[in-house]
Amino acid sequence: MNSQAATVIQLLPSQGKPTRLFILLHGVGANAEGLRPLASLIQREFPETVIEIPDGFSPFDAAPGGRQWFSIRGVTEQNRPAHVAAALPELVQWVRKAQERHTISASATTLIGFSQGAIMALEATVAHDGLVGQVVAFAGRYAGLPERGPQHTQVHLLHGEDDAVMPLAPTRAAFEWLLAQGCDITLDTLARCGHELHPVLVAKAIARLKGL
Repeated sequence: MNSQAATVIQLLPSQGKPTRLFILLHGVGANAEGLRPLASLIQREFPETVIEIPDGFSPFDAAPGGRQWFSIRGVTEQNRPAHVAAALPELVQWVRKAQERHTISASATTLIGFSQGAIMALEATVAHDGLVGQVVAFAGRYAGLPERGPQHTQVHLLHGEDDAVMPLAPTRAAFEWLLAQGCDITLDTLARCGHELHPVLVAKAIARLKGL
């Protein structure tokens, strides 16, 4: 992988030094540009925030033009954790460098992912609890049921009930398991919603981040 070749979109506060950092991770086969509308909405709701949207660190290997965080070729329920684990170190390093660049603490950092980006966000905080203060996962899942959940990161799961690409069942199972362990985790679902960044779920995520 070569993160140096990837594009990064950055949105800065209109005035003053940022006090929060949001990092957005797109889905497989997409790119950073696709999350610009979400970033603009977040910036309006959290004007003190700097937002960074990196491209996936590898070209999408199933079709030209897109990016990916890990290859989905030959991915199964059994080998998915290994695929994700191999891709995590570069992302974790990138997040830490972004925090250093903006002099923003881990607790003031929010990692937001959609689909494959959500998998990466969730697994990053399993491997490195406290890497960020909050994770928002749209239409994602854990690579496998985690043995233990994060104790220093809030996790917000948002999922369409009719998602055929990333079914709700594994996400719900992980939520119930981690909630029973006392993790700070929420799950919001939406009926008649598929694999998408639905405006209702986006609004719910913003409310969660505001503590509403």
